[in-house]
Amino acid sequence: MMSNHKIELYLEDLAPGQIYRSAAGGEAIETKAIKAFARQFDPQPFHLDEEAATKSLFGGLAASGWHTAALTMGLLVRGGLPLAGGIIGAGADETRWPRPVRPGDRLRVESEVIEVRPSRSRPDQGLAKVRVSTLNQNDEPVQVMIANLVVRRRVAV
Repeated sequence: MMSNHKIELYLEDLAPGQIYRSAAGGEAIETKAIKAFARQFDPQPFHLDEEAATKSLFGGLAASGWHTAALTMGLLVRGGLPLAGGIIGAGADETRWPRPVRPGDRLRVESEVIEVRPSRSRPDQGLAKVRVSTLNQNDEPVQVMIANLVVRRRVAV
């Protein structure tokens, strides 16, 4: 039976090993978006200028890692990890950018639950440690982050 309401996951719904994925097909990355983000937040030549970028370590225009992080957040919120009350970060243990995001790439996210534990001091919530992998159209990781998320509990004990 189909339901019209959005699935919302609570701490009790999460278990190590579960994987949640954003929509297939991913989000297309455009040159103008790479440059607009860079102009505002990371104005380095390899994010702003194709010619300068070809002479850089990247060998071509590449999105800022922080742009990739922002895109990842958008993908998570739009369905990649449907947590009740939203995705609330308590920090990250690790963030890596193993390869650059290029114009024309299509990104999606996979979130693997690593650890789940109820809060000792806040019975209405707990923490989930999640490996969030942002993948391009070739299923190559462009960002891997270990996030610590605050997650609502369905019933406070």
